[in-house]
Amino acid sequence: MVAGHFGFAAGVKAKWRSAPLWALMLATVWLDVVFVPLYAAGIETLTPVAGTAGGYGSVIIHADYTHSLVGAAVLSLLFGLVAAVPWGRRVGVVLGAVVFSHWVLDLVVHRGDMPILPGNAGALPRLGFGLWRVPAASIAVELALVAAGSLLYWRAARQVALAAGARDERRARLVAALVGAAGLVTLALDVFVG
Repeated sequence: MVAGHFGFAAGVKAKWRSAPLWALMLATVWLDVVFVPLYAAGIETLTPVAGTAGGYGSVIIHADYTHSLVGAAVLSLLFGLVAAVPWGRRVGVVLGAVVFSHWVLDLVVHRGDMPILPGNAGALPRLGFGLWRVPAASIAVELALVAAGSLLYWRAARQVALAAGARDERRARLVAALVGAAGLVTLALDVFVG
């Protein structure tokens, strides 16, 4: 759901213009950024779903620390606290919420592989609604997030550009088009390359 995360971040930028776009994009994938070194160390793992070759939505993600409910909340809080230093409390809260939105969006698509407590302490039930089991539906959801986020971002950027002059409106269109195109390329890579 990488493209969907970026689409959501672009939509948030439309409402919170003081939050840097790059920080929103980093926040929306922060759980995955932290996952990478843990994956490289063998602490968190990926297992292809039986009968598949892996790829888009065809893996069980054992991200028992970064993608646990409590782990995601802690990483969100830490990201928000660090972001509040240069950009203020409100932007810090927004960026922390964007980090946590990653967990919420993943809850929709993941199979039941997301623990409640870090390390799956207590062996509580794992969470995930499993939309990845229906690839067409999960792709449609991601595409909708990319389209909606790009549209919201473009509309907000256009309003700012109109206030600044017509020359900036072209730049706003270009940036929004690039955000949308990057989202579509990310979705395509996610789906076809896996």
